[in-house]
Parts: sequence; C-alpha cells; structure tokens
Amino acid sequence: MDFLSTFLIAVGLGMDAFAVSLAVGTLSQCNNGRARFRISWHFGFFQFLMPILGWLAGSTIASYIEQFDHWVAFGLLAYIGVNMIHSGFKPEAKSFCSDPSRGRMLITLAVATSIDALAVGLSMAMLRVRIIYPSIVIGIVAGAMSILGMRIGNKLGEKFGKTMEIIGGVILILIGVRVLIEHLL
Repeated sequence: MDFLSTFLIAVGLGMDAFAVSLAVGTLSQCNNGRARFRISWHFGFFQFLMPILGWLAGSTIASYIEQFDHWVAFGLLAYIGVNMIHSGFKPEAKSFCSDPSRGRMLITLAVATSIDALAVGLSMAMLRVRIIYPSIVIGIVAGAMSILGMRIGNKLGEKFGKTMEIIGGVILILIGVRVLIEHLL
C-alpha cells in the first residue's frame, strides 16, 4: 500500500479522534499540556493498535465484530455526549467528575474513536496488506489530529465557555449517529 493511500485512510480514521478531542478540549479539566499529551497519546496508540488486532483476527471473527461494533461506538459516544450537554446547561456542573484525560474515561474515549480502525485492519488482512507500516502512520496521524483538536477546543472553550460544552456533546452524539448510519446502510 502506497503512502498516499495509507495517509488518506489515516486522516479518515483520525477524524473521529479529532472531533472527540475538539469536544473534550472545550472542558476546563483538559486545558493543559499534560491532558493534551495523554489524550493524543492514547488516541494515537489505540488507532495504531486496533488495525493490528483487526489484522490478526483476520476473517475468523470479522462477522461477529461487524454485528455490534457500531452499536458499541454509538453507545459510548452518546453517553459521553449526553453528559456534556447536561453539564453545559448547568453552570455549576461538570461533564466529568474527574479529568477525562485520565483513567477509565480516557480508555473509553480511545476505544470509541478507534473501533473503525479495527475494521480497517480486518479489511487489510483480507487484502493481504502488511499491517505495521499503515498502523504506524494511522497512529501518528490520529495523535497529531488529537493534539490539534484539543488546542482548537481549548481556544473555543475559553471564548465560548459552556456553549462549547453543549456543542461538543452534540458533536459526539452526531459522530455516534454517523457510525450507526454508515454500518446500518
């Protein structure tokens, strides 16, 4: 697989990581360099790892995963999005009890944004494409797009406050809906 094709796939996969990073970046809990690093590292790592796992699984479990992966991604993103919207309407409320760039919430976001990469890995196995190089490119691009999303989200959050938190929640829900529509149609 050539670099341009790999890069375009990476950008396509990185869009979810960018959008989620943008939404999370609007939160006051994530307005420092360490939070940006944790999110971009985990999003990039999961985007790197999932194609490899999908490739290793090959066609043996593809039919099982394809039946519910989109529902898992939708459920995770919708849950987080609803929390952000709810928090946006209450001045004293926070979307997350703690920093979403740590712990279970970070892993949840990383998995939700990288499920599509698992399917890409499955398809690459079926096409007999070597997976390491594309996975590295996918991980780096997703990490970079996450940093960019966090930076833009931080600026928007500073300027527009709770309104951006509501918009961020809506964006997460729309990403979940898009994932559902793509897989159901």
